[in-house]
Amino acid sequence: MKIKNGAEYIESLRKIKPVIYYKGERIEDVTRHPATAPHVRAAAMTYALASDDAYGDVATATSHLTGRTISRFTHVHQNVEDLIKKVKLLRILGQKTGTCFQRCVGFDGINAVYSVVYEIDQKCGTDYFERFKQWLITIQDENLMVVGAMTDPKGDRSKGPADQPDPDQYVRIVERRPDGVVIRGAKLHMTGAVNSHEILVMPTTAMDERSKDYAVVCAIPVDAPGITMIFGRQASDDRRDKLERIDVGKPSFGAVGGEALIAFEDVFVPNERVFMDGETEFTGSLVYRFASHHRANYGACKTGLMDVLTGAVSYLAQIQGTAKASHVRDKVTEMIHLSETLYCSSIACSAEGWPTPSGAYMVDTMLANVCKQNVTRFHFEVARLALDLAGGFIATLPSQYDLESEEVGHLVKKYFSGVKDIPTEERIKIARLIEAMTGGTALVESMHGAGSPQAQRVMIFREGDLGKKIKLAKALLGIPQKERAPENG
Repeated sequence: MKIKNGAEYIESLRKIKPVIYYKGERIEDVTRHPATAPHVRAAAMTYALASDDAYGDVATATSHLTGRTISRFTHVHQNVEDLIKKVKLLRILGQKTGTCFQRCVGFDGINAVYSVVYEIDQKCGTDYFERFKQWLITIQDENLMVVGAMTDPKGDRSKGPADQPDPDQYVRIVERRPDGVVIRGAKLHMTGAVNSHEILVMPTTAMDERSKDYAVVCAIPVDAPGITMIFGRQASDDRRDKLERIDVGKPSFGAVGGEALIAFEDVFVPNERVFMDGETEFTGSLVYRFASHHRANYGACKTGLMDVLTGAVSYLAQIQGTAKASHVRDKVTEMIHLSETLYCSSIACSAEGWPTPSGAYMVDTMLANVCKQNVTRFHFEVARLALDLAGGFIATLPSQYDLESEEVGHLVKKYFSGVKDIPTEERIKIARLIEAMTGGTALVESMHGAGSPQAQRVMIFREGDLGKKIKLAKALLGIPQKERAPENG
C-alpha cells in the first residue's frame, strides 16, 4: 500500500487541491483548517490501524485481484469472514474516535458497484467490470480514500429524475463523447468528501428508461475541473472553529463525518472511469445492495460510539459520587444491553451473507434493514439514558473561558467539583463529551444516515415473506392452502 499510515494519508491530502468552501470562504488545506482537520484525523485512524500489528487481521485484507495486502476499506468481500471482520473493525474504530471515520460509504459503494457491473456485463456485453477492476486495483495499491456519492438533491420529490423542472436535481450525463461523458448535478450530505481522494458517483434510486441519462456510475478525482464542494455546518462548530479544546467535546475528532455538498458543473469523465451509462434496469439493485451494506455497518460503528458514551457517563457517575446507586447501575446496564443487542444485528446480517454471481459477498438484506432500524431507536435511547444519568448541568455549564479565567475560574472549579481528588476539569471535559455525542448532528446522522427509518420499514415489509408466514399459521391449524397472494396493503 502506497499510503501506509495516518501521517502519510494526511500528507497525501496536501498534494491535491479540491475546491472547498465553508461559511463562504475557500478552504486551502483541509488538514489544517479547524473545521475539517478533526475529520481528517478521524479518517487517519483507519490508516493507523492498518499499520498497527495489533489490528492487522481486521484492518487489512488480501486482494483477490492482486494477492497483495490492502486496506480492508478497499477490499471486496469474498466470504462471510470478510463481512464479520468488517463489523469488528468498525466497532473498534468507533471506540477509538467516538465519531464517524468516513470510509464506509466508499467501501460499501465499491462492493455494490463491483457485483452489479459484473451482472450488467453478463447481460449487456459491456466491459464495465474490467474497467472497474482496473480502477479498483489502483485504489487498493495507492490506498486511496473513496467517498461514495449516492444521495441526489431530488428537487420536487413527487417527481422522478426525468420529470424535474430543474433537470440537474439528479446527477446526469449531459454529453457523450467518443472518449467519455460529461456530467452535471450534485450530491448532498457526502460524508468524508472534503478529505477523500476519489468520488464514486452512483444513482440514488431505481429508474426507468425515461431516466437513461441519470443512470450513471463513474469515478472522479476530487480535484477534477468543475467540482465544487461546500462543507456543512455542525452543532457547536463555532466552538471548534475557535479551537475551544474543552467546549467542543471531542477536540481530536469531528462531531460526525464532515458532510459536504458536491456540485458537478460539466465534469468530464473518461470512458475508463465510467461503469454504468444508461443501464436503468440495474439501478434498483445497485441502490439496494449499497443500502444494505451500509445499513449493516451502523450496528458496528454506532455500537463503538455507544461504548464510549457508556464509559463517559459511568465515569461521570464516579466523579459525582453516584456510581453505586442502584438506579444508576440499572440504567448503565440497559445502555450496555442495547449496545450489545445492536451489535448482534450487525454480526447476524454478516453471518447470513451470501455470494453474488460476481463472487462478492452480500449481507442478509432483511437483517441489515432490521439492524439500521434498531439504530434509529437504540442509539437514541442510550443517549437519553446518558443525559438522564449525567444531569442537567450539561445544559448550563460555563465555558472553557470561564474555567481558565483569572477572575472567575476559581469559582467554576469550586462549585462544579465532584468527589475529592478528581479535578473539576475532568468533570467538565466528560460533560462536554456527553453533550457532543448526544446532541445535534450526531443523532440526526444516526436517524437518517443510510436512508430514513421509513426506507428500512418499507424493505422490512417487502422482505417479510408474509405469504410464507400465513402458510405456517394455516398449516398449524389444518386450514387448506390456497394459491392466492395475501393482501398486504
